[in-house]
Amino acid sequence: MSGAQLFMREDVGLTDAQIEVLAGSMNVFMLASILAGGWFADRLGRRSTLVLANAFLMAGALAMSLGGSFAALMAARFVTSVGAGFARVVAPVYNAEISPPSTRGVLSSLLDIFINLGILLSYVSNYAFAGLPVHLGWRVMYGVGVVPPVFIAAGVFFMPESPRWLAMRGRHGDARAVLVRTSDTPTEADLRLSEIKQAVARHAAGSHTGAGGVWKELVLRPPASVRRILTCVIGLQFFVQASGIDAILLYSPLVFKSAGMSSTAAALGASVGIGAVKTGFILVGMLLTDRLGRRPLLLASTAGVALTTAALAATLLLGSSAPSACVVAVLAVVAAYSVGYGSVVNAYSAEILPLRLRAQGASVGVAVNRLTCGLVGMTFISLADGIGMPGCFFLYAGVTAAAFVFVYARLPETKGRSLENMEVLFDK
Repeated sequence: MSGAQLFMREDVGLTDAQIEVLAGSMNVFMLASILAGGWFADRLGRRSTLVLANAFLMAGALAMSLGGSFAALMAARFVTSVGAGFARVVAPVYNAEISPPSTRGVLSSLLDIFINLGILLSYVSNYAFAGLPVHLGWRVMYGVGVVPPVFIAAGVFFMPESPRWLAMRGRHGDARAVLVRTSDTPTEADLRLSEIKQAVARHAAGSHTGAGGVWKELVLRPPASVRRILTCVIGLQFFVQASGIDAILLYSPLVFKSAGMSSTAAALGASVGIGAVKTGFILVGMLLTDRLGRRPLLLASTAGVALTTAALAATLLLGSSAPSACVVAVLAVVAAYSVGYGSVVNAYSAEILPLRLRAQGASVGVAVNRLTCGLVGMTFISLADGIGMPGCFFLYAGVTAAAFVFVYARLPETKGRSLENMEVLFDK
């Protein structure tokens, strides 16, 4: 969307308001599939839901490349949103549930690594296809997105099902077989299976009420520990998007142009740098998360984003005289965001939720994430017109400073703990 929007304006005749709605609408559209994603994951299994997600992602990319009007493009964004919503919920849950405690941070962060590798590839494709005729270039940018979901859906068939989902279904033999493949020794596999069975048994009393019982325990009458966990999940997912990172990812060409970068090619090239920095620093965060822990990375990231976002705002106050300084400031924001926020949030949110509530609890957190992301994406241009682009980033810096206080006061360390022993952290 970041690069394609520059050409869609001219070819389809879209206004600024339509571009704003088109960019941010998918996050609103995703709410339905996000909230349903946990239910599908619990009923169909984690693998089957991932296959379903990628079918929608493939259809959505194809529909975007063929769209000829604002209405058609909005419909295509809706199709894409269904797949994106399912994937956002199920992939973090699957990664957390299949990983052993000692490497869960690294393995769970792989999701963020490859999401951002995809963002980097999209920036590269934007730059590579920018030279095509206006009516063709943006369609090819979207059209190449049809290919990856085919490989992902095929790859899922070679993946084992989540052992925790299998145990919830009473398939203990199948669960043990998966745990043997993902543990150092059969003894460790048996120990992990015993802990999982105990967790299933603890929550069995409410399981007869089905999805309604899950939502009752999760939202309507949650126990004190569940309420504290949900506060952490929702707060973290809100702040990660309220930092304004999507304003940079979606509108970086506009930010660069406001700082005096007149060339579209140069703005798109600088966007490629954003993708490279984001992927690289998420990789750094991934390698540190099981060594330093989740909490230190989140504290460092929130402090860093607050400071660098304020620096970006100060740079933009210089107007069109400092394009290079603007690029450096943007890259600094992205680096600070990626090393903690980008590599830890999804893994942390999935691992602290109790087993029976994990899939649908994760859906609540992701719904808040996407709603906040959509609000940022759909209001950035209008907000910049009202308070100026520097004002936008000063606002985001203030929000991220509040996020630092939230992380410091509310989030315990989870490094090295099994998923079945997380809830005890929130008993007090």
